[in-house]
Amino acid sequence: MAVSIIGAGESPYTRHPQPGTTTSGTLVDAVSRALQDAGLSPNDVDGFAVSSFTLDPDHAIDLAWRMGLKLTWLMQDTNGGASAGNMLQHAVHAIEAGDASVVVLAAGDLMDHGAFANLVAKYNRATADHLTPLPMSGPNALFAMLTTRQMEKFGLTREDYGRIAVAQRQWAALNPGAVYRAPLTLEQYLDAPMVAAPLGRFDCVPPVTGADAIVLVADERASGRRRARVLSTTASYNSDHQKGDGLVTGLRICAPLAWERAGVSAQDMDVISVYDDYPAMVVAQVADMGAIPDGADIPDFIRARIQSRELALNTSGGQLSAGQAGSAGGMHGLVEATRQLRGQGGDRQVQARLAAVSGYGMVLYRYGACANMTVLEAAE
Repeated sequence: MAVSIIGAGESPYTRHPQPGTTTSGTLVDAVSRALQDAGLSPNDVDGFAVSSFTLDPDHAIDLAWRMGLKLTWLMQDTNGGASAGNMLQHAVHAIEAGDASVVVLAAGDLMDHGAFANLVAKYNRATADHLTPLPMSGPNALFAMLTTRQMEKFGLTREDYGRIAVAQRQWAALNPGAVYRAPLTLEQYLDAPMVAAPLGRFDCVPPVTGADAIVLVADERASGRRRARVLSTTASYNSDHQKGDGLVTGLRICAPLAWERAGVSAQDMDVISVYDDYPAMVVAQVADMGAIPDGADIPDFIRARIQSRELALNTSGGQLSAGQAGSAGGMHGLVEATRQLRGQGGDRQVQARLAAVSGYGMVLYRYGACANMTVLEAAE
C-alpha cells in the first residue's frame, strides 16, 4: 500500500455535554483539528467518510455540505466499533484507485443519557425485537455471560480483568483527553458495585460525547511529513454467523492476512490498540490477533505484559477510561496509534515504529459481527 495518515484530531470527550452540543458540531470540530494537525484546509479535501449513530436526520452528504467540502468520494458507515477500520479500508482503495487524493475519516456522537438509552433500545431489529423486551438494559448482560465462559475456559478471575482495567487507567492518567484519569486500584475495581455479574462498574465502558478524525493521503503527497503509513488493513464480517460462543472474534480470520500483507508479526508491534468495551474483549482480540502466543497461560500474560505495561496496549487509556463516544469508539484507537507513531503521545509516548489497531463490534443478536485490523508503520 502507498497511503499514509498525516493528521489526527479528537473533539474533547466529555461525560456531560454542554447545552447546545450537537453531533454534527462535534464531528466538525474533530475534522478541523485533524486538518490543522495535517497542515491542510477543507479546500484540500476531496474524499470524506463518516460514522455516527446520532447524525440522523442528516447524512454524510449533509455534513460534507455544512463543512463546505467539494468531493469526488463519499462514504457513510454505521458499524460502530468496526467503523474506523471499515472506512479506512475503503479510503485506502479509493486513494490507490485515484478516486480521491486527500480523504478525511470521522466518527463521533452526542451521547447523553437520552441518546444512549435510545441507542441501546433500538440498536437494530434484532435488539428491538428480542433484547429490549427482556428485563435488562443494554448489552451488559450479554457480555456478562460471555465473560463467564471466558473465565471458565482460560482460568481467568475478576482480578485478571481488574489488572487490565487498572493498567489502562494508569495510561489514562497520562492522557489529558481521557475522561476518567483518577487513580484506580485493584481493590477499588473489585469493590465496585456489580452491574451484571461478573461485570462490575469498571468492566463496562462509560458512554461519553466526542468525535475523532484522521487525514489520509497518498505517500507521495506525504513526503517529508511525519506519518503513519498503512501497511495493511483487513476485515471479517459475520465470521460465525451469530452461532459462536463469542470467545473467538473475526480477527482470527482477518489478522493472519494483515500480518502477511504487512510482512510483520504481532510480536513486532510496539503499540497495540484494541476495541475495549469490556476487558473480556481485550483478552479475546489480543489473543485472536496473535499477540498472546498459542498455548500461553493467559492470566500469566496479563500479569507479565499488560499489568506491567510492558506491552503498550491501549495507551490512551482505551475506552474503559477515556470513554466511549459512540461511533468514535471505533476511531479512538486508530487516532491513538497514529499519535504514538508520529511522536505526539506526550507523557504517555513510547518508542514506536509499528502499531496494530483492531476494530470490533455490532451486536446483532449476540456479540460482535464485525472485526478488522490495521497495521501501521512510522515513516517520514
